[in-house]
Amino acid sequence: MKKLFLLSLILILASCSVDGDSTNYSFEVLPVQSVDIPDEFELGETYPITISYLRPSTCHSFKEFYYLKENNIRTVAPINFVFEDNNCNDLSDVLVEETINFIVTSNGSYIFKFWQGEDTNGEDQYLTVEVPVLE
Repeated sequence: MKKLFLLSLILILASCSVDGDSTNYSFEVLPVQSVDIPDEFELGETYPITISYLRPSTCHSFKEFYYLKENNIRTVAPINFVFEDNNCNDLSDVLVEETINFIVTSNGSYIFKFWQGEDTNGEDQYLTVEVPVLE
């Protein structure tokens, strides 16, 4: 199985209680809809990368990004808290934007793989963007 799928499964199945509070939540990795990323990078600079995804309900709230580094390949997906509440409202058409500040630390090109969910065969799908680094 792929690492992202396993992480997704673990996070979805995880359930926690916050400081003795009765608020229960789990985590969910959500598919990326679109990305605003520069066409090129300059070594040593920092660039914002804005990632858009659909927020499924009012019980979903951004936590952090799944972010895997393998050489110059970066795999990215948003992780949301999912609060267990019977009063959730459907927001499947609400687009959310979150930003990563990416620091360019090596030469060559970076390949970003933004997770977009699974196909009908359960295979992970990615929006793949290659960004060259100028010297």
